[in-house]
Amino acid sequence: MRACPAADGGSAVVRTSPRDRPPPERPREKLLMHGAHTLSDAELLAVMLMTGGGGRGAMDIACGLLERGLGALARRNCSELMRVSGIGRARALGILAAFELGRRLQADTGGERSRIRTPGDAARLVIPRMRDLTHEVFSVLVLDAAGAVIALEELSRGTLNASIVHPREVFKAAVDHLGASVLVAHNHPSGNPEPSPEDLAITRQLADAGKILGIPLHDHLIVAGNAFVSLAERGHIY
Repeated sequence: MRACPAADGGSAVVRTSPRDRPPPERPREKLLMHGAHTLSDAELLAVMLMTGGGGRGAMDIACGLLERGLGALARRNCSELMRVSGIGRARALGILAAFELGRRLQADTGGERSRIRTPGDAARLVIPRMRDLTHEVFSVLVLDAAGAVIALEELSRGTLNASIVHPREVFKAAVDHLGASVLVAHNHPSGNPEPSPEDLAITRQLADAGKILGIPLHDHLIVAGNAFVSLAERGHIY
């Protein structure tokens, strides 16, 4: 038996194998009888795993995966997941796919184009895509004349610098999609959304290029977890 996170944020003692539990307490039966919202994170993960492995039950494996919390699990890559006893390649890929579906659902607009009126509107669109990444990603949102998002493209991965993020790539996306303006965003895996000197330099470069091309830079968001900084709000785009 071991302690495992419960649905209410506390901890519950669980048996190693779901077969040792009375039927109403088994995750799958509990889900059928009472709904998914009644299950703890570990129970939901155990349902997805379906069976145990490596001499461990599904609940035991789920608890091991969640030792550092759900957010930490979402940031693991395939090789990191496979280091957990009982997690092979297929299960690791299934976990990665489940988290990606969750991110896409949170960013989904129901088929309607997202309209960017405030930095918060843009943040709601990009944070689900960026908050769990362990590497820097730079993306561009192409907007129409009414501020609706025409396209969202990832342009680069790696440390942000002028050699990786070049105005021609940003504004090529705008031209390709017949955009009226652009908004760029990148993440800080460190968890600190404060802009670096390089962030400010690239923002200035993009803003100047946008003026020349007649495709203004609307904003530059820096995402760190669920927090963000708008460089337009900070007065760095003018």
